[in-house]
Amino acid sequence: MSTSAEAASQESAQLQDAVRRVRAEISKVIIGQDQVVKEVMIAILTRSHALLVGVPGLAKTLLISSLAEALRLSFKRIQFTPDLMPSDITGTEVIYSDPATNEREFKFLPGPIFANIILADEINRTPPKTQAAMLESMQERKVTVGGEDHPLPEPFFVLATQNPIEQEGTYPLPEAQLDRFMFMVRVDYPDEEEEFQILKTYTGNEGQRPDPVLGAEEILEMQRAVRNMPVADHILRYAEKLVRVTRPDSDEALEFCSKWLTWGAGPRAGLNLVLAAKANALLNGQSHVSCEDVAAVAPPIFRHRIIPNFSAQSEGLTADDITAKILESVPKDRKLD
Repeated sequence: MSTSAEAASQESAQLQDAVRRVRAEISKVIIGQDQVVKEVMIAILTRSHALLVGVPGLAKTLLISSLAEALRLSFKRIQFTPDLMPSDITGTEVIYSDPATNEREFKFLPGPIFANIILADEINRTPPKTQAAMLESMQERKVTVGGEDHPLPEPFFVLATQNPIEQEGTYPLPEAQLDRFMFMVRVDYPDEEEEFQILKTYTGNEGQRPDPVLGAEEILEMQRAVRNMPVADHILRYAEKLVRVTRPDSDEALEFCSKWLTWGAGPRAGLNLVLAAKANALLNGQSHVSCEDVAAVAPPIFRHRIIPNFSAQSEGLTADDITAKILESVPKDRKLD
C-alpha cells in the first residue's frame, strides 16, 4: 500500500471513529432515527444545511440540541413566529454612549444567528422577509448591517424544522430557497420496539445528556477530509446523469420524468450528490466513492428539488417514488453515454 493510500485509510478510520462517538452520545437521548442522524452528520461533514420534516412529537428539536451538545459547539434556537423580524435573527445597531467620554456611536449587537449550530424551528411560520434574511445569511455566511459585514462563526450549520401537516397560517419556502438546503430529511414515526423504549425511557427519571466529544477544529478538519477525497470521472458522470434525466423538457429526460415532473433538479443537486457521496463513503469506511454512495444520498437531495405534477399526484406518486424509479433506470456502470 502506498503512503498516500495509507494516509487516506488512516484518515477515514479516524473520521469513522469520531462520527461513531458522536452517534453514541446522541443515542443516549435519541432512540432510533439512525438514518436521520446519518443524514444530518453528512450535512455537517459537507459544510451544508439540512431541513428536517416530520409531524410534531418526533424529537426533531431534541435531536438537534443533543447533536450540538455532542459536538461542543455554540448552539442557538430560533423559534420562528409570524411577528419575527429580520433584525431579531441577524442583530441590530444601537446607539452606545461611552461613560468615560460621553461620546455616542453605533454599536452592533449580534443576533442569535451568531452561533455554530442554529436550530431554525418551524421555519415556515415566519413571513418571507424574515425567511429571506435567514437564508441569505446561510448562503453568504455573514450578516451585513449598516454597510458593514459581520462574518458568522466557523463551522456554521442551519438545521431547520418544518411541520408537513399543518399549513394554515404558514409561509411555505419557495423552491429556490429550499434549494439552499442540501438535504430534506424525512423524520418518520419510530417502529414498535423503538416506541416501546421511548415510553419506557421517558416516563421515569430524567435521562442522560450527551457528553461533548468533538470540537470546532476537529469538525473543520473532517470537512477538509471530505473535500479532499478523490472521485472517479465515471462517478461524476453517474451523478450528472441522475440530475439531467429529471428535467422534463430535456431530450435526456426519462419518459416517466417528462410525464410526472413539472420541474427537474438543477446543477446544485449534482454538486450535492457528489459531496454527500464522499461523506457517505467515508462514514462507511471506504477509501473511494462508488455509484452506490451517490444513489444512497439521492432521495434526500431530490426530495425538494424535483416537483411532481398533477398527473403524478393523481396517481399517488411522491418525489421519493419518482427518485426510486430514476435510480432503477440509470445504470451504475461506466457506460452512461
